[in-house]
Amino acid sequence: MIFANNLLKDKTAIVTGGGTGIGRSIAMELAKVGANIVICSRKMEHLTPTSEEIRGMGVSCLSLQADIRDIKAVHKTVQTTIDEFGRIDILVNNAGGQFAAPAESFSENQWNAVINNNLNGTWYITQAVAKKWMIPNRIGKIINIVACIRRGMPGIAHTGAARAGIVNLTKSLSIEWAKYNILINCIAPGNIHTDGWKNAYGVESMEAIRSQIPLQRLGRPEDIAFAVVYLASPAGDYVTGETIAIDGGQQHWGNIDYSATSV
Repeated sequence: MIFANNLLKDKTAIVTGGGTGIGRSIAMELAKVGANIVICSRKMEHLTPTSEEIRGMGVSCLSLQADIRDIKAVHKTVQTTIDEFGRIDILVNNAGGQFAAPAESFSENQWNAVINNNLNGTWYITQAVAKKWMIPNRIGKIINIVACIRRGMPGIAHTGAARAGIVNLTKSLSIEWAKYNILINCIAPGNIHTDGWKNAYGVESMEAIRSQIPLQRLGRPEDIAFAVVYLASPAGDYVTGETIAIDGGQQHWGNIDYSATSV
């Protein structure tokens, strides 16, 4: 254990996309430090194994099928969380997705699907949580999982645009909502080794990407989860409007063209 097991005791955290990959690791680490957990996803089968494991740890966990692009589903998720646990202390906006392709090949539907998922959906649930709980109670932590977009993202320009929007939104909200004691930050993962990532890019591409990372390894989901716990805990109480890159030094060395590495 890196963190004390009661660090977030009696707190409640929503983790979107919390059933698999990075989101699962985030939900598990928050549960280990005592938080009540709400995980949501479009597919319930993605949630059930994680929620069962969390409950097996003796921690309360609520699984909700919800598409964050659907405003009605978002508001239902937020209200159900308040009804179940009486509070929302932490929101982790992890849900998202993209595909690798040259920008000139994007169809209108493909572009909108990525923007709606990564930008609009994040905004919908952020605003809903803020208005329903955090602003009236003048407290809260919001943590947005984005991407390392500082130098551009060739091959996944749609998600780069969406994530850049979230980074700027985070800066704006950190100022507007400071008076409510709401702290909002971003974590920007580099190339993290998950099953979904491996399926998307293949073993050969993974090795090519690994070779371009100064630390010479892919990230682990827990690398991201530990940073979330830090920001969600009292240790992060004087950090807001920031983006923490967790990428093994990749952004300082070179970019990866994901359309060239896809298989």
